[in-house]
Amino acid sequence: MDIRIEPMTREQMHEMYQDFQMDPMIFDDMELFEMAKNYVYNPEKTDMLYDMRIAEEGSHLFAVMLDDKVIGEVGLRHYSDETKECELSVHMMNDSVKGKGYGTQAEKLAIDYAFDVLGAESIFTESLIKNTRSQHIMEKMGFKYFGEEEGFKQYRLEKKDRV
Repeated sequence: MDIRIEPMTREQMHEMYQDFQMDPMIFDDMELFEMAKNYVYNPEKTDMLYDMRIAEEGSHLFAVMLDDKVIGEVGLRHYSDETKECELSVHMMNDSVKGKGYGTQAEKLAIDYAFDVLGAESIFTESLIKNTRSQHIMEKMGFKYFGEEEGFKQYRLEKKDRV
């Protein structure tokens, strides 16, 4: 499998969200999932989302590519030269690309980028308590659990502890 990450373009974000499906594992309140599960692609909202993510200070947004197809996005948010920390997030497009190791590979590439290119010393991430799939991947990548807050398990990976 030829997974790579590259800076997300507007066109790539549109490509991803045209085939996007909501994942019940990212909803703590299943009533909200019921309202959102019938996601319909909206070009204007996708443009607004792209503009918001690109404008966020200290953030790096990447397209997860399988060969030449966008299958997800991975972000390094809130990077600070002062703290040398950032937050990792990943969203895969739909069930057709989940459970195959693509997200794990993308996370590894983003972690390498954060430590080797940005100069981060630690990476923070969190997962809904019920999202055990995400927690398993974080732990496999070397992240250490350090607490819970507002329904989320929180994890940190120090550069010295990277897998």
